[in-house]
Formats: sequence, structure tokens, C-alpha cells
Amino acid sequence: MDEAAGNLAGALNGLEEGLLLVVTGAGVSSASGVATFRGSEPDAVWKQSDMSLATFDYFLRDPVGQWQWYLQRFEALKAARPNAAHQALVSLEKWQRERAGRFRLVTQNIDTLHEEAGSEEMIKVHGTCDRFRCSRAGCSLGSPTGSLPRDEVDLSAFVSEPTRETLPSCPVCESPLRAHVLFFDEYYTEHQDYRFAEVEEMAMAADLILFVGTSFAVGVTDLFLQCGSRRSIPMYSVDPAASRFPQWARLIALQAPAEELLPAVCRQLGIGDS
Repeated sequence: MDEAAGNLAGALNGLEEGLLLVVTGAGVSSASGVATFRGSEPDAVWKQSDMSLATFDYFLRDPVGQWQWYLQRFEALKAARPNAAHQALVSLEKWQRERAGRFRLVTQNIDTLHEEAGSEEMIKVHGTCDRFRCSRAGCSLGSPTGSLPRDEVDLSAFVSEPTRETLPSCPVCESPLRAHVLFFDEYYTEHQDYRFAEVEEMAMAADLILFVGTSFAVGVTDLFLQCGSRRSIPMYSVDPAASRFPQWARLIALQAPAEELLPAVCRQLGIGDS
């Protein structure tokens, strides 16, 4: 652990004014009690559920079933609190900015733990659990620009009696609302909140990429791996499981829990409360 922390701390220290890009997946929230998607744990989401549930096609076929599934997931996130990994990333962000460097966090997670911990320079590329949007494209509350806060939506009737008639509806056009997340059969360009143009810019501008708790199974991580490898920049992966990245990727794997390794890195750098 100390050797891995020292190696990563040395790389970060040498970055100076460059752009530190951190890419987080579900593993960063695992210590907060949030289930991973493809991890080895028995409660991993895609071991418990069919991936088709997270598609717009499924929403069209069974909006009631999808809403029940997402609300169950969202409810499970309510009790979660930021863990030491989230806090360490906040410390790294402040440290990098204080020395005139640049920092950007791109998270695949829809939970709100990064922002609760205090992260500021962040892109939620897969959406968020604390907003909904209209399912009708072009509506002012739908894609490509609209959404509304979850706390402005009354879910009580649907929770009490989940039917098509009680589905939460758009206050503008009365179409059914949907989760403000990227479905598997959608594109990153579906909504401006995913900020994918900025993500692509970050992939080409980063001077070091730090992956935390990701299984490298989605398009955005493939983008970062390809750009980073092509540009020969340092890339590190922090994950307790054996990393599952492609063999061609120029990546240094640090096999350790993020909530342990990242605070150790901060201690090596003399920053934060870790």
C-alpha cells in the first residue's frame, strides 16, 4: 500500500501545472454502501437485474416497471454518505488548484456523493439521481437541455399505487417523466448536462488520468484509455479487484481499495485531513 501510494503521489507531484483528470466509477462509492454494477460482490447491480431495465426501449414498453426499479435504486442511495475516497479527491482538487494546476473530475456515478463531499470541478457524464426530465424530446423540460429537481416532483401517488395513471408527469406537457440518466441505448450527446463535448476536450488535454473504481466497460472510459494511450500520458487505475482494462492500454494498475489508497496518497503529499 505504501509503495503504491508513494508511486502515485510522486506522479501527481510531478504534474505541477498540468491537467489532472480523475475518472470515477461505482467502486469509489462502494465503501459508502452503494452497490457496484459489474463488481464481484453478490449485490452488484447487473448480477441482480437485467441490463435492459436501463434502456429507453424498456421505458417505452414498461414505464411503470422502470420507474419502480429506478426508485428502488434511488431510495438505496439516500442513506449513503461520502467516504474517505470522496474526501481525498476533494483534497487533491484543492491541492492541485492551489499550486496553479488544473483539475477535472468526470464521474460515471449518478449518486450525489462527490458533490456532498465538496467536489467542484466535476462532470456527471451519466446523469444524476437528484433530477428527472420529460420523456418527450423537445419539451422545455426534456432533452436536449431540460430537467427539473427531484424534490419538485410529487411521487406519492405512484409510490402508493404504481400504475400508468399515476406515473409522474411533466408539468409542461404532461408526458411521463423519466430518470435523468444516460440509458444504454442512448448517446452521450442526448443531453447537454452530460457535457460530452467537454469530456472529449478533457481526454485530449489531460496530462495525467487517474481512474478510480471503474470496470472500463463503457464508452467514456474507452475514450480516455484510447486518448491517453495514443498521447502516452501517465494513467493509473485504483481498484481492489484485478483491473479489467484492455491489454493495449498504457495503464498502471494499483490494486487497492480507493478509500484506503487515496487517503494514503494525500498523506504522502501532506494534504487534507486524511
